[in-house]
Amino acid sequence: MTTPRTLPWTPPNTEDIVLLPVGRWWDAVSAPTAVADRALELLGSRSGAIIQDDTYGKTYWLIRTNTARSWCLRQIRVLTELADESTLLGVPPATWGPEHPTYWRIPLGPDRYLTDPDHLVPALRRAVDDVLAPVPEGRQLCYRCQLPTDEPVLLTMEHSGSVASATIYACPTHARGYPRGAVTQAAAMRRVLDQGRTR
Repeated sequence: MTTPRTLPWTPPNTEDIVLLPVGRWWDAVSAPTAVADRALELLGSRSGAIIQDDTYGKTYWLIRTNTARSWCLRQIRVLTELADESTLLGVPPATWGPEHPTYWRIPLGPDRYLTDPDHLVPALRRAVDDVLAPVPEGRQLCYRCQLPTDEPVLLTMEHSGSVASATIYACPTHARGYPRGAVTQAAAMRRVLDQGRTR
């Protein structure tokens, strides 16, 4: 007879989102949802539980504490305990699904809890390149605020024939407000161009 496996941790609140400190049970890795979509394609069944926040366009993986402090990826943030301040993550009840703006995109389960950072970092690295395109040289101006940004997000590339005639960048803040279809289209165009170069 087998006994059901229990989770080492579950959200303490069953009624609403609760703010919990990162670094106690787990650290969290935050990615823009478009990058997370691609990373999930690459991770497949190797992904642990994921919180999705559609209000801010963010997706969060839970990972073991102190395993990702040295990561440096565009628009990927590692939320961990800091010496001089607390970092909190809004965690929804375990039963919340996509009918809520913040929910468990991949629900918690005995086999779906923490994601192995050794699988997550290469998937995120590739997803960042696929979705955000390679890092442009130098700073770029945001189309919306017209300020230079060190983390430009490629939004669109307009082509006339075989030459790119206009490339539009945004800072990470304003990239979230850009129509999602345009970002997805730019990512798809980049993948098509990359596939054409490798043939």
